[in-house]
Amino acid sequence: MIKPVLKAFGGQTQVSYPLDEIRYTANDGRLLEVDNFLPVLTSNEVMELKRTFDLRKFSFNPADKSGVWRYREFLPAYKPFDNIVTLFEGNTPVYDMPLCATYAGLDMLYAKHQGMNPTGSFKDNGMTTAVTMAKKLGAGMVACASTGNTSASMAAYAARCGMRSVVFIPDGQIAYGKLSQALDYGAITVQIDGDFDKAMNLVQEICADGSVYMLNSINPFRIEGQKTIMIELLHQLEWNIPDWIVVPGGNLGNISSFGKAFSELKACGFIDKIPRLAVVQAQGSAPLWNSIHNGTRVLVPVDAHTRATAIKIGNPVSFDKALFALDISGGVVESVTEEEIALAKSRIGAEGIGCEPASATTLAGCKKLVQAGIIKPSETVVCILTGHILKDPDFTVEFHQDELFADATRTSSVSGHKRISTGGFANKPIRLAADLETIRSYLKSIESHS
Repeated sequence: MIKPVLKAFGGQTQVSYPLDEIRYTANDGRLLEVDNFLPVLTSNEVMELKRTFDLRKFSFNPADKSGVWRYREFLPAYKPFDNIVTLFEGNTPVYDMPLCATYAGLDMLYAKHQGMNPTGSFKDNGMTTAVTMAKKLGAGMVACASTGNTSASMAAYAARCGMRSVVFIPDGQIAYGKLSQALDYGAITVQIDGDFDKAMNLVQEICADGSVYMLNSINPFRIEGQKTIMIELLHQLEWNIPDWIVVPGGNLGNISSFGKAFSELKACGFIDKIPRLAVVQAQGSAPLWNSIHNGTRVLVPVDAHTRATAIKIGNPVSFDKALFALDISGGVVESVTEEEIALAKSRIGAEGIGCEPASATTLAGCKKLVQAGIIKPSETVVCILTGHILKDPDFTVEFHQDELFADATRTSSVSGHKRISTGGFANKPIRLAADLETIRSYLKSIESHS
């Protein structure tokens, strides 16, 4: 087999670099991706590989227990797989979502919940491969810019292998549930004046000389791990390919990795068709939607505004790769309002599942795409829920207290001018006297109305 390399993404000129050269872009500024040179498989080889994946689910080998490294035939850049950094990531469930299906106007809807990862988000799938490569390259310190999930994941995986980690976060623009993780896992946390994009620029400059290894999704080894989300999904669906996969759009690393996954799987003969991909962005943070909507397909950065902090990114680094993923899948982009996100999040919670606000863009986007006739009610749809509900508990509590504002200001209480409607779905706590008869009477009144 030809040895994997780093290859410049897009453009007319084919340029490649060795895997052990620390770089994040080509000399001409193009993004990089790992070219795995995967072989074309016969039908018998595909069947045997599927059996191998099945057997590994019952293995005690750490590489087999991981929902990323279990699919290592699609990760040859890491051979011989004897020194991986893993927290047994992946293995995230696929839920049937009947209430959400009705809400979106679908006959059936599934959700693959990446929030069930070790640190509570999809970032773990990419961080296990990126930190493994950092270790292989001899890095002693890693860094990232983050709105929360990346910092939590990077700090955890760095701690597992004895690396120092440095996080740059926008001051006041990170959910405490996420910040607490980075602090607890020992990351040096630097709050900067400015937004995520400013923090990202700083990290790229700091990591430019190779003394600190960058772990944002511009790192091509992050994408390698994240592409296994799709392989695991197909495995869980017994290799039946859904019609649609819907994913939130922030820095656009997830949609880029999904496009790479399906491109490689189809090229090597493992699948015979690619599902359509839909990216959903918050209206106040929608540079990809803007570029598609106005027909330019050119990234124009925006000043991002949304309570869905995980996707509050106005200058996504994986923009070009996201376009590729949309092109090969016949995909679409949708944008949703703050109210649509909040209402969709409450419906996911009503299923007993829960998710962080950014995840709920998927259900909100599904509803709009069904209403527009783009997604048919009978089609099989999988929403990717990217983060756990406890990543941003303030959002959830404020929603159910009917105190959710787009421009929230926190003092002893929450206030603001741009209230987000709860659509009648708020589940406010009830204040009752600590009296047995009062409580019994209230509970009986609930029964009579149920």
